[in-house]
Amino acid sequence: TGMLNDDPIAWTEIEEWIAAAKVANIMYHNHLGIMGNYYGGMLDIYANLTLHCSVFGGHIEVIEVDELSGIRQQVTEQEIADKVAAFITAFDVQEDCAQIELERAAQTAVALDKLVNKYGLGSMAYYHKGTGNPQNQATMSSIILGNSLLTANNIPVAGEYEIKNAQAMKIMDSFGAGGSFTEYYAMDFKDDVVLMGHDGPCHLAIAEGKIKVRPLQVYHGKVGSGLSVEMSVKHGDVTLLSVVETVDGKLQFLVAEAASVAGPILEIGNTNSRYKFSIGARNFVEQWNAHGPAHHCAIGVGHIASKIKKLGELLGVQTIQVC
Repeated sequence: TGMLNDDPIAWTEIEEWIAAAKVANIMYHNHLGIMGNYYGGMLDIYANLTLHCSVFGGHIEVIEVDELSGIRQQVTEQEIADKVAAFITAFDVQEDCAQIELERAAQTAVALDKLVNKYGLGSMAYYHKGTGNPQNQATMSSIILGNSLLTANNIPVAGEYEIKNAQAMKIMDSFGAGGSFTEYYAMDFKDDVVLMGHDGPCHLAIAEGKIKVRPLQVYHGKVGSGLSVEMSVKHGDVTLLSVVETVDGKLQFLVAEAASVAGPILEIGNTNSRYKFSIGARNFVEQWNAHGPAHHCAIGVGHIASKIKKLGELLGVQTIQVC
């Protein structure tokens, strides 16, 4: 309801409905790749693929790690050199990153590009524990940089085979808000903030400064060693989104608006940020978890809860906003 001219409230509503319709269309036509297997025992992230297809539409492509490893073996030296150059441009590569590790990551990144093009993927979820196969271990221990570049180019990639969060990241990215993989891991009760972050791919477009590439002798909760990325989310307004599977077999959007704030973070080759919530850190953690989300969520820049609610109305998905 409003006026044709000089009515920013009405036109903001119209623009948000149009944006939500565009995102619904993107999700309907999206090809989500799932590669590898679930993280054993991480029960909260398991997903009902049929439910996701029935709500969002799209297609889910089940991909073997062996296929990516096979493509990787065909990558040329020139392709590797070109991708290393792309890394140098995109990232702040630390001096202790060995050239051979950059080349390993570049070889895998080129293979990822080819895999994405083959299947027309618009998003992906992956995880691979492995059994010692050398080719697969080389592939999966050098995958983070390539997946971060994909995420920055509108193909969000979620680790730990987190299909629900791959969907949330795609929604956030389609709204133009970014959509980086994160989880809460600590609380600073003195400063009243929640510390959130994760190992694995990150979103270059929403970083506070240039993303650092660091070598890790041991990956966090994963097999192998190699290069990882370190960033904080841009300081300012942010929105958290979790795609929740409810006890009655439905999907639900769980949303919170917050602020990314400056302060000390862990510098361990991960995404790490401090978030302040209008309802306070303690209340946020309690109210967020009361709705049964997985421990991962997607984080994007700006306050876009109203857009997500409109997307939910178009898809028939209930949206709950805790703050």
